[in-house]
Amino acid sequence: MAQQRGPLDSLIKALTGLPGLGPRSARRIALHLVMNRGKVMEPLVAALEETARSVKICNACGNIDVCDPCRICADVRRDARFLCVVAGVADLWAVERTGAYKGKYHVLGGLLSALDGVGPDDLRIAALPDRVRNAQAQEVILALSATVDGQATAHYLTDRMASAIPGVKISRLAHGVPVGGELDYLDDGTIATALKSRAAL
Repeated sequence: MAQQRGPLDSLIKALTGLPGLGPRSARRIALHLVMNRGKVMEPLVAALEETARSVKICNACGNIDVCDPCRICADVRRDARFLCVVAGVADLWAVERTGAYKGKYHVLGGLLSALDGVGPDDLRIAALPDRVRNAQAQEVILALSATVDGQATAHYLTDRMASAIPGVKISRLAHGVPVGGELDYLDDGTIATALKSRAAL
């Protein structure tokens, strides 16, 4: 019969629910936390409580911040003519890290997925045309992953935007050879996409 550890089992179960953590990793982390209460666990608990109390979801774009609207939406220096559509907040952070984009964002909250039962009503798609109209955006940039679900979502959004807001420019991130990538190490699909998306010099 397995030993019952009460709160420790509850902690392991909670950790197992986090993305990328299996039961073994969750057990190791739980043990590390318990064995380092003062140095690791208590500061972590305080940080989690503070985050749960103060972090909000921006009603305008879907980003997370300590204020609503978020600092990106409230920043008058951002160029509202450009609206970058991303699947999640992690993707927004990735684009922001580049420092190359100075427009606004729209976070969908996921991607369309027939296998996972995620349809248009499960994402922040209905609000997108109104955001484009209200901001008088000139270009909608679809910064979605080059997966089957990402491509399906991009096609759906393109069709919906074209019918709802005729004339708005819809673009997507270029796909193909990454910076520093060597052709010999790339998969066939990436090379084929790069050939189709080739640009004049």
